[in-house]
Amino acid sequence: MNSNLLSRLINPANLVLWLVIVFLIGPFLIIVAASFSAGDTLAFPPQGFSLKWVYKVFTIESFQQSFITSMALAVGGTLVALALGVPAAYAMARYDMPFSETVRTIVSSPIIVPGIIVGLALLRYFVVPVGMSITLALFLAHTALVLPYAVRVVSASLNNLRSDMEEAAVLLGCSRAGAFFRVVMPNIKGGILSAFILGFVTSFNQVPVSLFLSGPGVRTLPIDMLGYMEIVFDPSIAALSSLLAFLSMGIVLLAERFLGFSRYV
Repeated sequence: MNSNLLSRLINPANLVLWLVIVFLIGPFLIIVAASFSAGDTLAFPPQGFSLKWVYKVFTIESFQQSFITSMALAVGGTLVALALGVPAAYAMARYDMPFSETVRTIVSSPIIVPGIIVGLALLRYFVVPVGMSITLALFLAHTALVLPYAVRVVSASLNNLRSDMEEAAVLLGCSRAGAFFRVVMPNIKGGILSAFILGFVTSFNQVPVSLFLSGPGVRTLPIDMLGYMEIVFDPSIAALSSLLAFLSMGIVLLAERFLGFSRYV
């Protein structure tokens, strides 16, 4: 039994798999270990064990303010993206639109084009010449970045929903709008919630666009963390990074457990 187990572990395919796993989660484990260091500088291996840097994260005022900003952008931007994305996904799934593939490509462009280009474009052509506020530009950018995920995830739900259910409701006297809200929406709520979670996590952790559109008094948490590291190099950044990573993983795992998240993405 032991020899069989050993032979499977040293199998070349299994060795490659373990190397990939170590490569993927190794940096994360290093950051988690460094966040519990008792030393005063960010270093690995950690110098002893302490929770003081985890506690310190909750006492830094700039982190508190930027966390609220990131939460507002992530929640608000994702809700607006869903308000736009659900009807768009429904139209593409139920109607034979001209140039439908072109429309799909345009809708997906924010995730195809590098985020740094999106941020620079908004800064150069809206904020600077038009005088748009940084807050509004940042909100529009996050909404645009989340919109493709909303459309794609909801489209996957609609493609799995039989269209004759909706048609049956219309034949029985229900209006087209009523059929949408009474038949379609309840059956795709899992996809909508999955799209919200995916959009929220994407927006909250967004860096390139936020880097261009952050300004005095308006900074997201990832950008605030970058600025903090330019001045202070203590393990509090590692502690905050670990907390955010655990938060993101917890949200995704709960979504997979109760919504079947992997079916939509």
